[in-house]
Amino acid sequence: MTVLVTGAAGFIGFHTARRLLADGETVVGIDNFNAYYDTELKESRWSILAESDRFQGERLNIADRAELEAFFNNIKPTRVVHLAAQAGVRHGVDHPHEYADANLVGMLNVLEGCRQCQVEHLVYASTSSVYGANQAMPFSEHHGAAHPVSLYAATKRANEAMAHAYAHLYGFPATGLRFFTVYGPWGRPDMALFMFTKAILAGEPIPVFNDGKLARDFTFIDDIVEGLVRVLATPATKNEAWAYSQADPASSGVAPHRLFNIGCGNPVKLMDFIAMLEDALGKKAIIDFQPMQPGDVEQTWCDVTELEKAVGYRPAVDLKEGVAAFVDWYRDFYKT
Repeated sequence: MTVLVTGAAGFIGFHTARRLLADGETVVGIDNFNAYYDTELKESRWSILAESDRFQGERLNIADRAELEAFFNNIKPTRVVHLAAQAGVRHGVDHPHEYADANLVGMLNVLEGCRQCQVEHLVYASTSSVYGANQAMPFSEHHGAAHPVSLYAATKRANEAMAHAYAHLYGFPATGLRFFTVYGPWGRPDMALFMFTKAILAGEPIPVFNDGKLARDFTFIDDIVEGLVRVLATPATKNEAWAYSQADPASSGVAPHRLFNIGCGNPVKLMDFIAMLEDALGKKAIIDFQPMQPGDVEQTWCDVTELEKAVGYRPAVDLKEGVAAFVDWYRDFYKT
């Protein structure tokens, strides 16, 4: 089986590709190595994947229609894990067109490739941010997600609708995973754990928004990848119990398409999270309290009931243990 992983030089893409290689799969990875964050980190991840003779890496932009179409026709993947995207809630305020190119045009091009090759299963990245103005906790796939409060979230909600339409029109199974806050070794420099670690070690203040009154459903990368590979091996099907009168948004009666939350299921207060990081670093943070940022939400809380029922997903890594693992990796990688 040949699995195409888009965004393979990215955080989740790298870990997913490495896990699939460890499981004996043939992996084709693509990435455009954009400069949203330090490309040195992406190059280092890529070089690790390239050590396997079952990995083929290509540097290309999913927004390039002709190039991606030719690529799909050449490799004819069996299954696709689509993780390439322009990420980040705040970045979209000043760079909206980057989200349209990567997350809308890029998604359409990937869907077209899946249609051409009639893949066995497409698993694609969505986000907990789609819940937006929804106040019902914990967030459930059975809730509506019609009111995103960031452009990033809006593009990801559009991805879900696009995937459903293609699954209906062309019959290939598609599953969207709504990722909650993912952290761990090789993480993204724009994420809180990475930024806080760098600042604390340098003796610099860390920005803490909404005066610290935030909570996140932090999920360790190994738990995320375990759930993802289980989902990939279990293609979506039509929900035969689905009814128009109830129209459950988590599944479909007219297309082999479904949505799953993937997270820990245990929201942690940001200030408690910072305390764990201080313990792991052996150094206190200098806190710079700031107001709430545009597009942010006060709390995320993941209901993982459906994913557990479907594939036996159960997060295993404790947050304190996971933070310590990240700090160990960071100190080794940056020699601090």
